[in-house]
Amino acid sequence: MAVMLKEWSSVVGALESGEQSVLLRKGGILETASGFRIEARRFWLYPTWEHQTPGNVREEFRRHLERERPPRGTNTITSYAEIAEEADVESADAVRSLEPFHIWSREYVEARRNWEPQRPLKAVLLRVFRTPPTSIPVLAEYSGCKSWLDLDREAGGGRPVLDDARAADVTERFRSITS
Repeated sequence: MAVMLKEWSSVVGALESGEQSVLLRKGGILETASGFRIEARRFWLYPTWEHQTPGNVREEFRRHLERERPPRGTNTITSYAEIAEEADVESADAVRSLEPFHIWSREYVEARRNWEPQRPLKAVLLRVFRTPPTSIPVLAEYSGCKSWLDLDREAGGGRPVLDDARAADVTERFRSITS
């Protein structure tokens, strides 16, 4: 069994274009007790449209909010990701230093950082791979504020969004901020 990570459609679009490579997570409302946990090193990216608003995305990336929705009752998977690095990030300086690696507004990131302030943000550096579009049904168990979903297809194949040299550069920059 493979898994999918639920993420805003705009973020999935930015990941697939190479404009984003880091996720900053604390967990969904249903994960309050445990916080965000990595459930797989390789996973499908499951785009969602809930909770994303223009104010949560920096202006230069708002075009990703216009990503087309699939027909009702279906979703379209177009990529998967592999975790390259992960780190807990607590300092405001480190969080701000990660801005070039994501599309979120500073205000949105600060709000996430301040929610459950005893818990650090989990910074997850991804290597993203584009795949041919696959339509899947939206199941009842996919709803709600949870991060991980089961899928009966393994993630693999695909074309890397960033070539090896660019991915190595991003990884080195991420390490210099988070270590």
